[in-house]
Amino acid sequence: MKASRMTIVAVVLALALAIGTGLAIAQPGHHGYGGGFEHHMLSMMTDYLGLTDAQQAQVKQIFANEKPTMQPLMQQLHQNEQQLRQLETSNNFDEAKVRELASQRAQVMTELTVEKAKVHNQIFNLLTPDQKTKAIDFLNRREQRFQKHMQQNQAPAQQQ
Repeated sequence: MKASRMTIVAVVLALALAIGTGLAIAQPGHHGYGGGFEHHMLSMMTDYLGLTDAQQAQVKQIFANEKPTMQPLMQQLHQNEQQLRQLETSNNFDEAKVRELASQRAQVMTELTVEKAKVHNQIFNLLTPDQKTKAIDFLNRREQRFQKHMQQNQAPAQQQ
């Protein structure tokens, strides 16, 4: 597999393991929880971790069970973003309203984070010991790449 394909697989798997970031799938034009997103993420997890048919069915059930909780939260986040955008582009900036929206957003993000952690845990507990090791190794490598990226981005700023 070419390095660039490996990178794409790694990035997509990272998204799959991060399942509910919510931000990406809450943006306009995405179908959110319940559309092709889960199918694509399940496919990537299957390819990378070698999920069995039974594990795939269980992951699908986890997504289905979580959908009624996630969809309203993502809708709230989307509406919040629309309201914020309206304030940003209006002639009358209202800092108090922006703070109110920011507070609402923080509450929704807290709920999304809890749900994401719940999904992560449920999926992780479906994995075999070898799959768990592979997933943890992947996450550790991703974290190392992120830290390296952050250090590289800080270096030019410190030189200025």
